[in-house]
Amino acid sequence: MSEALPLRSRAEEATAQLAPLLARAEQLASAVMPGGHGRRRAGNGDDFWQYRPVQAGDTLRMIDWRRSARSDSQFIRQKEWQISQSVHFWVDRAQSMQFASATSLPQKAARAQLLSLTIAILLARGGERVGLSGEDLPPRAGMKQVQRFAELLVAPKPEDYAAPDVSQLQRNSFAVFVSDFLGNIEVLEERMHEAAASGVRGVCLQVLDPVEESFPFRGRAIFRSVGGTLEYETLQAADLAERYLARLAERKARVQNQCRKTGWQYACHHTHESAQMAVMWLYNVIEGLR
Repeated sequence: MSEALPLRSRAEEATAQLAPLLARAEQLASAVMPGGHGRRRAGNGDDFWQYRPVQAGDTLRMIDWRRSARSDSQFIRQKEWQISQSVHFWVDRAQSMQFASATSLPQKAARAQLLSLTIAILLARGGERVGLSGEDLPPRAGMKQVQRFAELLVAPKPEDYAAPDVSQLQRNSFAVFVSDFLGNIEVLEERMHEAAASGVRGVCLQVLDPVEESFPFRGRAIFRSVGGTLEYETLQAADLAERYLARLAERKARVQNQCRKTGWQYACHHTHESAQMAVMWLYNVIEGLR
């Protein structure tokens, strides 16, 4: 019972943050793409998009003669591409994500939620279907889906570390994994391989606190996992710095290497960095891989 109380407290706190999170994500989405509706490109659809000059390979049937009659050139009437795609998010909500090294910094979980929700809003505006892996939320279109997405996104998980759930990924869909990736690296590699074998393309965004990259600790220190299941005490923390940083670099390299093997994209974002820049990078990567 005592172990459930901290998690319940975190759940209540997360629920209280839902409205501010939605407002911040909407604001960030508008800053990234003011007044936009996601991607626009030529393709199958019913809505007019633009006229373009006739090019080599175009047939006479493709020419819009009414538009062409108003000039000395011939034009093709293009329609907007309207084939929506399923985008599955896996956003790490384990206890390791409930960490911030300073009160001026957001927790890793809060930043992961903000980035993921903002991308989901942008995709939903463009007619895409978004879903949350590991929950009963398969990809669907519409802003009501985004609301449900946000509600599930803020619910913390009891385990110290987590691995992505790929059991619900649809073939040839797209996946977005957002995590500190400090859990079992072998399981992560297996899940990514399984997803790629089903034709799933994706991106891994690693979210870390700046302290996790610098290890500034000196003297006596007690290192305890957020969930409290792991603890290590040392009298000379500085002696651990070199080994810790080497292990972290190795882990990041393994995630990057697995991304290369599967054709996925990788980036590392730190919680003191611009959320807007991370959203722009992530959105552009999703656009480029489809």
